[in-house]
Formats: sequence, C-alpha cells, structure tokens
Amino acid sequence: MNNASNVSAGKPKITGAIYAAPIGTTLPVTPTEELDEAFKGLGYCSDEGLTNSTNLETTDIKAWGGDTVLVIQTSKDDTFHFVLLEVKNLDVLKFVFGMSNVSGDLQNGLTITVNNKDVDQVSLVIDMILSGNTLKRIVIPTMSLSEIGDIEYSDQNPIGYDVTVKCIPDGSGNTHYEYMIAAAQPSA
Repeated sequence: MNNASNVSAGKPKITGAIYAAPIGTTLPVTPTEELDEAFKGLGYCSDEGLTNSTNLETTDIKAWGGDTVLVIQTSKDDTFHFVLLEVKNLDVLKFVFGMSNVSGDLQNGLTITVNNKDVDQVSLVIDMILSGNTLKRIVIPTMSLSEIGDIEYSDQNPIGYDVTVKCIPDGSGNTHYEYMIAAAQPSA
C-alpha cells in the first residue's frame, strides 16, 4: 500500500552535516551517538545539497543466437558530491588541499601550498534530517578526494570547493553505511 509519510527530502542538521576525521577514528554505528572528537565539521554546503552516485559497470554474456543469458558486474564506484562554502574554515582547507599543505591560521597568516601530493584519505560522517523528523546518518569509513571543480572568484557568486569523493571499500567490502531512526517528536 502507498504511504506518503515514507516520501522525504533531506536537510542538514542545524549543527552541521558533513564531518571529516583521520582514518582509524572510531566510527558511529547509529544515527544518534555522539561523534568522536576527532571529527571536524566542514561547515555550510551549497543549496545543491549532497549527491550520492553509483557507477555500475557490467558485461553482458550472450548465448548463441544473441540472447543475454548473464550479466556480470565488472566494477562499481560509490561517490558523493557536494560544494563546501566555508572557504576560510581551516578544516575545509585541509580536507580540500591536504593536511600537510595548509599551515598557520587566519589571525596570524595562513599558507596553502598547492602541489601534486596525494590528499589525505579520511573518514566522513554525513548527518541529515528527513521529513517527519527522521534522523539519517551516512558513514564513509574511507574516502579519497577524486575531483575538485573549478574555483570561481567573482562578485556575483560565493566561492566554493566543488568536490567529489570516492568511497573505498572497508575490510568487509562495504563502501558506506546508512543508519536511520525516527526521532522523538517535540511535545506541544
């Protein structure tokens, strides 16, 4: 039976939505538990929100006569895309350019070194609230920054880091985990 209460949009939690931590940080396994203090908030994201894409590649096995008799999965990429708007946030800069490529602070002077070094792999947690006050948490044990879009400096648009991250399978072969729970409704 159809149920409109199962239809939802996703909004960031008011306290933040995307958090990054070094690999090996204790990961949450529920949508409500406190994050390890190693997780740092990456601040505001653009109103485009978050996009999770799956690129599934397959090979069709044909029988004599041309019928497809088997479809074999040859690869599957799991990626997330978002635009980070807090371009003066030290944690955002370290996420985008790499921990060793950002030094100092805004008060005393900040230096970003852009080079060909690998950007650090990190763990990500993404918190959101679905319609009906349902909490959803996405946990990515290991991710690599796979794309940074053009950085536009203009007087008409905010500067943002348009990033795509690729999820790396963990020891169990999983690229990310999703947890949901209906939160208590506020009393009237």
